Amino acid sequence: MNQNPRQDDRHLATATCGFFMGAADVVPGVSGGTVALILGIYERLVTAISQIDGRWFALLRRRQWQQAAAHVDLWFLLALAIGIGGGFLVMTMMMNRLLNEPFSRMLTLAAFFGLILGSAVMVSLSLRIQSPSQAVRCVLMGIAGAAFAYWLITLTNVPQQPSYVYLFFCASIAICAMILPGISGAMILLILGVYEHLTEIPGNLLRGRQVTEGLITIGVFVTGAGISLVLFSRVLRWLLRHYHSVTLSLLCGFMFGALPKIWPFQRDLTPEIERFKSKRFEPIWPEGVDGQTLATLGMMIAMVVLVLVVDGIGRAKRKRSD
Repeated sequence: MNQNPRQDDRHLATATCGFFMGAADVVPGVSGGTVALILGIYERLVTAISQIDGRWFALLRRRQWQQAAAHVDLWFLLALAIGIGGGFLVMTMMMNRLLNEPFSRMLTLAAFFGLILGSAVMVSLSLRIQSPSQAVRCVLMGIAGAAFAYWLITLTNVPQQPSYVYLFFCASIAICAMILPGISGAMILLILGVYEHLTEIPGNLLRGRQVTEGLITIGVFVTGAGISLVLFSRVLRWLLRHYHSVTLSLLCGFMFGALPKIWPFQRDLTPEIERFKSKRFEPIWPEGVDGQTLATLGMMIAMVVLVLVVDGIGRAKRKRSD
């Protein structure tokens, strides 16, 4: 039986929300979870994911398909997944193109820097400190997170062609960040050194290049993300429920520590190499104040303001719903 027009409209609206979430997840510093929160579907999404449990598997074993679908809000998840996939594909292709041109790369990194800086400030402001001892714990966790992130981005032996095991690990970590409002999964992929590699795949597939490798990489990444999403989403919710401020302090420190990775003013250390993902850069201070420098600084400031404005909209929406 065909679904009625109202159901079709709801599925289309859900897919549209998913498109914006998928597009946001490609941009370091922007969280798909934040977009879901603003669009009013975050609670429904978290609830649906948490319903992938023993009862759901039992319904599947008994072939009670309708009850199993209703238990996990299947049509909602499918529509959302289709939208996320579309948004992810479109934005990934755009990012790969932007990162390959010197000036657009500078502006793109400036946008990334501003988005992550704004997100870190936003998370810092959201901490609920209730005692001096808790404040000390939060500061220590923030420092630990920043130190670990800085150590990670200074590693020079990250493989240019990451193994499938490493990609599985990266997907497992990134998806945990993607479902948290304010934390960017793309930032995690950038720090782990696989962001440029992954953003090349959609373009290569459309041109018929490295099709088998690209499809296997996508399969490994999706598998790692899916397993981690099911296994660790409850752990993350438990941590946020019992150690909310300490957990967010760690994540906040991680974002601050990652900022040098995407400082927009960089020197190309490998000008003889044309392939972008094989290049190496080092951060520098701008040599002078010209149009490009002002445009880059303006982009950074605009993105910080954007994050704070979007967060304000999300907070207002939550207050109205309470």
